[in-house]
Formats: sequence, structure tokens, C-alpha cells
Amino acid sequence: MHIRKKKWARPELEACPFYEPAGEWRRGRWREAFARPERPLQLEMGCGKGVSTAQMVAANPEINYVVVDISPDVLGDTRRNLVRACGETPENVFILLADICLIDHYFDREDGPERIHISFCNPWTERPKHEKRRLTHPRQLIQYRKMLQPGGEIWFKTDDDSLYADSLVYFDLCGFEPVFQTGDLRASGFQPNYVSEHEQKYMALGVPIKFGIFRMTDREPSFDPTRFRMTPGLRRLAVLPDLGGKPDASVENSGDFREIPAC
Repeated sequence: MHIRKKKWARPELEACPFYEPAGEWRRGRWREAFARPERPLQLEMGCGKGVSTAQMVAANPEINYVVVDISPDVLGDTRRNLVRACGETPENVFILLADICLIDHYFDREDGPERIHISFCNPWTERPKHEKRRLTHPRQLIQYRKMLQPGGEIWFKTDDDSLYADSLVYFDLCGFEPVFQTGDLRASGFQPNYVSEHEQKYMALGVPIKFGIFRMTDREPSFDPTRFRMTPGLRRLAVLPDLGGKPDASVENSGDFREIPAC
């Protein structure tokens, strides 16, 4: 996707007190960056323009957030949306410019976020070799495991059937158990749901939004995630929790993802 250059974005970000353009030096020290370091910490990977991000941050002033994206042009919109929703100097959010593929350069277990949000990331479905760029690929999930608190969660949302089905396999392989899953977020009535421009667009088209909450377990992965490729035949198989983590051929190509109650 081509990102339009915005001449105003970089100057506004550079003047922004809650913008971090080089966050490697904060690795292991993110909590102390906030006015209230004792509060829970959550991360958003790929915040985009920050429409839903701003809703989430404004609705939860008791939670500290670090929201991440790779483009200053996109993060310029994020800053503006946060300011509209939270004021000029919100004390519970930082905007981080970073490549999420290298996120372990920016966070570690000392930071200990309780939750990671991944919403509408690029599905990378064009060519199989591009799967490793997905934000839910095992290469990424292993990095998230290194920073999450024990029992920490990933909240994952997408409109793409293939990405969701594959991600269920990824989460299972990497030691994350489902807490809640639905193939139609709007119909499920799950709350809270902070709606982005992207989500509004696809809901208007009648495309159901897939959503899941996945909790990190003590089960450590026993494979090299950098070399992982989806096994042929598993691409469209969902991993369902009541089947002991084994793919169920009955859901192949069905797009019918089972809801399980949130704990």
C-alpha cells in the first residue's frame, strides 16, 4: 500500500511530547516513561491512523499505552486523532516509530505489557513466501512471548479469512491458548470494540470481522520460527480449543469460527 507523504507530519511529531522516534534506548524502561508507571501497560502493533486507537486510549485513562507504526506520515494522523480525543498532552500514551518486525529491539520482559493489540494488519496473502511478514507469524509471536507478562494476551482482529485461519495455527504452535474467538465480531456483541475506519468500511460491505483473544501459556515453542512455513493442507484449517489444538478438517474453507466464552 502506498502511503501519501504529508509535509506536516514530521514537524508535528517532532514537537509532540508523547512521540518517540528512536525507542531502542527505552527497552526495559518503558514503564518509567509514564507519569503513572504502576498502571497496566498495553501495546498496539500497527496502529495506523489511530482512529480506534484514540477511542481506546481516551476510554481507558487508567491504562498506559505504547502505539507503534513504521510510517511517520501515518503517525502524524495518529497524533492528531489522539490530541482530538485526549487533549494536547495525554499522560497515558506514547507514539513509537518502529519496525514491528524488530520489536524485540524496543521491548523486553522488564517492560512486561499485559496485552498486545493487533488489528487489521497486512494479511500478506499474495505469495506464500510473504507470510513471514505477518504480525501474527511465529517469527513475531516468539518476540511477543519475550516481552509479555506471564499470562499476557494478544487481541487480534482482521477481516481476512485466510489470515485468521492461519493465525489460529500460529497461535497454537507458539503456546497461546484461545480465550475468546468469533467469526463475526459485530454479531457476537463483544465489548469493548473500538472501531477503525478500516473496520467501518468492511462492515458496511457486509464482511464479518474475525476476532480472538489469545493468552500466553507456559508451553514454549520447540521449533525455529525464522524457518517456519505453513504445512500444505493446513492453510484453511482452524485450530479449535475443544479439539486439543488439532486442526479440524470439518471447518476447511467454511469461515465458521467458533465462539468460546471469555474468562
